[in-house]
Amino acid sequence: MIVTDEAKHELREILLNNTEDPEICLRLSMKSPSEIAILLDKEAEGDQVIEYEGSRVLLIGKEMVDAVDSVTLDLQDTPEGKRLAVS
Repeated sequence: MIVTDEAKHELREILLNNTEDPEICLRLSMKSPSEIAILLDKEAEGDQVIEYEGSRVLLIGKEMVDAVDSVTLDLQDTPEGKRLAVS
């Protein structure tokens, strides 16, 4: 998975706004076969860790790595403002 710097910055902001616990990070998870969710969680063995400026911002479980191998997480402009999007 490619995560752009803009997306990493946004993930860090989301994390900082939702927890002060340094053990908690954001995790990419499958909500349904066609929908990805981002949840608060602790790092587990085998997780791929995405960092931004020295901080962990996103965890990708070993069960998700192959599913998101060829996708990019970026910020996209929407009528509601900038949103994280997978392409």
